[in-house]
Amino acid sequence: MVKIWNHSAALPRGIMRVARDTEEKGWDGLSVVDSQNLSGDPYVSLAMAATVTERIGLGTSVTNSVTRVAAATATSITSVDRVSGGRAVLGIGRGDSALAHLGRGPARLKQFETYLRHLQTYLRGEAVPFDEINMPDDVAPPVGGLKLADSPEDSRISWMAGGHKPPVEVAASGEKVIELSALYADRLMFTVGADKDRLAWGIDLAKAARRKAGLDPDGIAFGAYLNCVCHPDLDVARTLVKGGLTTFARFSVMHGKTSGPISPTMETALQTLRENYDMRKHTHGDSRQADTLTPEFIDHFAVVGAPEHCIQRLQALAALGLDKFSMGGNIRLTQTPEGVEAKALIEKEVLPVLQAA
Repeated sequence: MVKIWNHSAALPRGIMRVARDTEEKGWDGLSVVDSQNLSGDPYVSLAMAATVTERIGLGTSVTNSVTRVAAATATSITSVDRVSGGRAVLGIGRGDSALAHLGRGPARLKQFETYLRHLQTYLRGEAVPFDEINMPDDVAPPVGGLKLADSPEDSRISWMAGGHKPPVEVAASGEKVIELSALYADRLMFTVGADKDRLAWGIDLAKAARRKAGLDPDGIAFGAYLNCVCHPDLDVARTLVKGGLTTFARFSVMHGKTSGPISPTMETALQTLRENYDMRKHTHGDSRQADTLTPEFIDHFAVVGAPEHCIQRLQALAALGLDKFSMGGNIRLTQTPEGVEAKALIEKEVLPVLQAA
């Protein structure tokens, strides 16, 4: 059975309404963005959502390894986990809009790998050595300089020990990120589009990396962030999916290169998207980047169309070994009557079929 998650901004005032609706309409979980310049605090929103729900999972999609130290991220998601009775999930990636609005690009691979290792260590209630924590002296000097009578010998979050550990899901699209994340994640969430060949490639790559490291290749779960809009009018579905699709498709070409199997036509479309991307119109369907998307690209990289078509596409992807789909990038979907109709279609006709499989 595949789990289907909804996606929202971290709304300081409206998240409880969204959370109630998500649970009532049959979704398996709700994730919120972590982008401090564009949205509210994700952990506050998730804790608020926990107080008005009983069943759905609650997670970030996604936080990053730069704007918070690993100890702060671990304690935040575990706090949500305790409030929700064990329903929290920590979704993390190298960073996008959160860093762009600080004038920075995604985290470097070495920093990201170290962060994932530290994060899992904290979540298990274990210790991280002080000398592994990268905090420059000109920001905060070593505590030894205070000449205290006694002080901690390492960094640990003792109150977490022995409790439920929230799972860590890593959003990944490139070859190197998939390989390193496969060693630390509880679940890999691919952001490579709704492309069977690319998803199969990612799964094979992750399992090979685990074998090489002496880990069980089946000791990790797989899921995907997908852009999916159900509507009987295909042109309407394409229009509705554009804003979110630009956001997720760009991950596959963020640094100018693509990984995995891809046709020349799709490669060209991704490069054109990257060259026209305006971060000031992030997630907007009327953006310059959205105007670059062709019907052919949308139909291939997203899941759009009538409910029967969407069900067939999603079932084919689930058959690859994916147990979770997060319908990301649809934050603005319900701003139009057509979007409201599309949301209702996936809830009434698609979710029950996939969840029953």
